Amino acid sequence: MSWNRIVFTLLITIGFSATNSYAKELMSISEDELIVRGILADEYRAYESSYQIYKKLFDDTGAEIYLFKEATSALLSRTHIVESIGRLKQWDKLHPNQLEVRRLLIPLYLTARQVKNAKIEAGYLLEQSTNPIDLDLASNSFLYSGNFKRALELLSKIYETVPKEEILLRMTAIMDEFTDERKKAIQLLETHRRMNFASKDVYARLLLLYQKEQDIDGILETYKALYSQDDDEKYLEKIIDAYMYKRDIDGAITFLETDKSRNNILYELYKIKKYFDKALALVDTLYNEDKNAKWIAEKGVLIFENSEDKNDKQMIKSVISYFEKAFKLGNDDSIYLNYYGYTLIDKEVDVKKGMKIIKDALIQQPDNTYYLDSLAWGYYKERDCTKAYQLMKRVVEEEGLQEPEIIEHWNAIRQCK
Repeated sequence: MSWNRIVFTLLITIGFSATNSYAKELMSISEDELIVRGILADEYRAYESSYQIYKKLFDDTGAEIYLFKEATSALLSRTHIVESIGRLKQWDKLHPNQLEVRRLLIPLYLTARQVKNAKIEAGYLLEQSTNPIDLDLASNSFLYSGNFKRALELLSKIYETVPKEEILLRMTAIMDEFTDERKKAIQLLETHRRMNFASKDVYARLLLLYQKEQDIDGILETYKALYSQDDDEKYLEKIIDAYMYKRDIDGAITFLETDKSRNNILYELYKIKKYFDKALALVDTLYNEDKNAKWIAEKGVLIFENSEDKNDKQMIKSVISYFEKAFKLGNDDSIYLNYYGYTLIDKEVDVKKGMKIIKDALIQQPDNTYYLDSLAWGYYKERDCTKAYQLMKRVVEEEGLQEPEIIEHWNAIRQCK
């Protein structure tokens, strides 16, 4: 029979494998062809067909290999479970203490939910073998029966011999969910990842356990390890989030200074901590990276904030030049309009121009109380006390008297005549 014909025949029979007619059809087929059909059925995962084939082969020859393949097909198809158990037990009476029988009976009993019998077979298996594969198989019986300590003991023996991640992950799941040993599970995972090239599954389990323990430092270090292994942007974001959650801005700064991949975030952190010297050293780099005019305006802000003497005329002149350059290059962000306009007003460089710039900022954000405060200060400088009071009253009603600058402006404007 040609190969194509065999495959065609197999595909046809797969569709009818559950019927009695297929079992009858097998009666007239030679052993050699049955073997080929069995191999093909396994390859195509047609386990009901392979079960019928191997059952016929065993009945015809009495060869144990066909019995074991029959039981395996029953397991994989999750059918004929009870029948397979009976046939294996009958074989076991005639050929006792065969490991392969134990290895098949355990999952068959578990599939049939006969956990007690599975445990008995597991006990027999453990008496005969210390092979990691057998320990693993036996552990399932204890796990299903709720004897988690015993299951964990067997898995630990396997892991000591063969430190596979699959075993470690099963162990740590049991320790987390059933034996109240989460911290020990974390220690095992940490040791494994430090001594081996750990997969992302190990890191995922670590993150899960650290989250359950509410251990932000553990989460942070795990994301750092992941980032060092795979410089994915999402891990960097998680690292920064963890630092922010801890309110450890200096820690985030130290990390980003070493990483050097997110200078824009580093810059903002410098500003939060008022490290204006460091921010000034970085702002030119940021401008060179994208030529965005906002960095020129930022430089004006930094020069003013970094100055010890806020009334230094040369410093103010420099600040003005940077803002003017930024605006000529197309930057019209209301934040910088307000900052520049307020500087012109407060330092009395050009109050009218400053107020005009503030009004431009208010076109973008008409209800921004900081901008309204700046405009009120402009009216105050021009001695238009009524307008200054009306605007400042609105600011105080919305913001309260929490910020020193608002308090200063409010007190001054209330005394304005």
